[in-house]
Amino acid sequence: MAAVNEKLGGRLPLVDPAGLTPEQQDLAASVRATQLPWAAGAGFEITSPDGRLIGPFNAFLHHPEIASRFLAFSAAESRYTTLGERIREIVILAVGRVWAAEYELYAHSVLAANAGIDRAAIQALAHGEAPTSLHGDELVAAELAQQLSKNHRIDEALYRVAEAAFGRRGLFDIVALMGQYLTVSALLSLFEVPAPG
Repeated sequence: MAAVNEKLGGRLPLVDPAGLTPEQQDLAASVRATQLPWAAGAGFEITSPDGRLIGPFNAFLHHPEIASRFLAFSAAESRYTTLGERIREIVILAVGRVWAAEYELYAHSVLAANAGIDRAAIQALAHGEAPTSLHGDELVAAELAQQLSKNHRIDEALYRVAEAAFGRRGLFDIVALMGQYLTVSALLSLFEVPAPG
């Protein structure tokens, strides 16, 4: 069996699968059934070399009762959103940057590249800069997510442009996605969860 790098948990110990409570077992099984194939297909890691969950998933195991419901919200957000994959990844990267969530930026930089977002835009978003290679609705989404995350408000001109681009339901979807990744990013930052490697 591969050696465990305990630093992958940040301030949290990596949860040993042999010692899981029934609630943790249910959550771990759900993550392995849904998130593991998704991450493996995308090309980023959610397990350590010995198979322990890392990233937010290790943190989730420390409170499975809330985490399982949070993941249900995440699944509903993903299923019912009006946002396309590229817009979603732009928003997620903007939120991850504000929170300096290293693991989030690692995973979603991979997902953004898979969605066809160019490297310059990914790097700009990951550094909190204006992604000048983006245009149209994508640039509006980036500006909205960056401004709302940093200032907790957006100016009227940006609101009007964003409402025209996404409609009210789309704006709700952006905020729901931001809230989801604000929670994940804050969790990762609080526990100083690193990117693997």
